[in-house]
Amino acid sequence: MPIIVNLDVMMARRKMSLNELSEKVGITLSNLSILKTGKAKAIRFSTLDTICKVLDCQPADILEYSKG
Repeated sequence: MPIIVNLDVMMARRKMSLNELSEKVGITLSNLSILKTGKAKAIRFSTLDTICKVLDCQPADILEYSKG
């Protein structure tokens, strides 16, 4: 899939664990892990909005499109 998920990069920059992000966003640890590993097929805008608020970033900091 040409969409690359850089959630782990943003979490590392903010020094935030998966558990901490899960609690702050209100999403299960397993669903967040699926998103982080790039195995998710979709993400709700409301979830993306909350993740961006918690990590103080833009959606483009988390999602990247690769033409290759």
